[in-house]
Amino acid sequence: MTEPQVWTLIGVFAAALFGVLTLMSTMFLRVIRAEIGGLRAEMRAEFGRVHDKIDSLDRDVQALTKRIYGVE
Repeated sequence: MTEPQVWTLIGVFAAALFGVLTLMSTMFLRVIRAEIGGLRAEMRAEFGRVHDKIDSLDRDVQALTKRIYGVE
């Protein structure tokens, strides 16, 4: 092979390597974003359940307070 052919092959391989690296990093970022989005939705649902439990506990404490102290 002549020297220009060698440099051409080096350029082609470098471009292919750069393209594969770009593709893999893009796919990896998409997966990470999807996982974070799923976790975010899961955490919001869990915090919503905790909020509902705290609200029901607050109602129970208020009912007990009214019953014990006779406040209406």
